[in-house]
Amino acid sequence: MAEEPQPPNIHEGVDPTEETPATAPPASAEDRKAAAALSSLDNQNDDSAAQTTKAKNIDQEALAKAISRLELSTGAKVEPSGESENMKQFEERRRKRREEKERLAKVKVDAGDVALLIQELELSKTKATDLLKAHEGDAVKAMRAFVTAPV
Repeated sequence: MAEEPQPPNIHEGVDPTEETPATAPPASAEDRKAAAALSSLDNQNDDSAAQTTKAKNIDQEALAKAISRLELSTGAKVEPSGESENMKQFEERRRKRREEKERLAKVKVDAGDVALLIQELELSKTKATDLLKAHEGDAVKAMRAFVTAPV
């Protein structure tokens, strides 16, 4: 099947009514200052003297305004350290998962229970072991949890 050629002014994946902030020039002087301050943070030069000079010349007020605009547009609170609430929540979830993994690693399971789950529930050895560890090595709890549909 042959596809029809697209007209030259049509680009796949581009919405002509949507204006992207990366291509749109800043409208006001404040926006230009904020854009310059943010772009100067992105520039990574190898010359350390040039970096310290640029760091000293960053317009702090424009940077603060840019950060406040970022907060308004994303809805996330950006703290002075640069860490957002979302990042803190992510780190907290990550820490909890790591603690849960460590707790499950300490659970000992009986080889007979693993064999029972493999035979009765038709699970792989790894899945059966993980299921038993999640239920503190109790084969009855593990089987009930497996056959009970989550609501």
